[in-house]
Amino acid sequence: MQSVDLTAAKKDAFRSLLDDPSPLVQKALITELSRLGPEACDFLEDLGNGENRLLAAHAKRVLKQIINANPAAEFRKFIRSQNYELETGMIMLSRVAYPDLQAGDICSQIEAIAQRCKELIAKPISPRERCVVINRVLFHELGFRGNVEDYENPENSFLNRVLATKRGLPISLSILYLLVAQRLGADLDPIAYPGHFLVGSFEEDLPFYIDPFKRGRFIAPGQLLDYSSGYLSSAQIGNLAPAPIREVLTRCCRNLANHYSTKGDENMSRLFTSFVQEFQDAHTKQPRA
Repeated sequence: MQSVDLTAAKKDAFRSLLDDPSPLVQKALITELSRLGPEACDFLEDLGNGENRLLAAHAKRVLKQIINANPAAEFRKFIRSQNYELETGMIMLSRVAYPDLQAGDICSQIEAIAQRCKELIAKPISPRERCVVINRVLFHELGFRGNVEDYENPENSFLNRVLATKRGLPISLSILYLLVAQRLGADLDPIAYPGHFLVGSFEEDLPFYIDPFKRGRFIAPGQLLDYSSGYLSSAQIGNLAPAPIREVLTRCCRNLANHYSTKGDENMSRLFTSFVQEFQDAHTKQPRA
């Protein structure tokens, strides 16, 4: 999907075709607007919020069809909504590269992993003991691990491919860990550690961290400095807080932009770079309390 400046003449032409009764015209209109990218969606959104109710209804109908047919537009709308949920966001992000992906398939696979964990859990169980069970299932029974051999492969960032290959980045494996843990009632948090994403547990008086990239290695707070590669001071590490979902998804998009660029796919790199900018713009526009 490319972004093209819409001239006044083009806008007038599109506006005049929105209510055309011909199915062929409507198909061509949707195809062309989809090709034009986010500026076309902005144009339709403006019309949809306009005073001309009939024109607004047609604009909303066309915009909905474009979004449903275009995973990139769908993900962009999700970003702008600022109503972020991790699993939904990761599935929508994956659909950008794999349009035929079925969300139900992803959810079912994660549910099956969680169900296996439940079979091994005997209550009462502590937060650490629950994580030991998750580690056993994910990393020992199923063989998930960090893809050190092909780290910059974009597939490492997509949830469907991580589930299929059992290989991923620190952030994608951490996300999978969190989604499994959610189904077990565990209160774990994403930790946007510089250069190496982690999972954190703050349910007990003494927090602990988990490194899914290293097969669920447990990390005590005092060991975090060794993971920072000099990016953080000991004082900063002490104040390291859980990352908001927006930051997690933005980091996934930034990784993909970099890895697609390394691969030589500049179109996909620019697309995911545009998503990073969308997240930043949406956050900037967020009303302050």
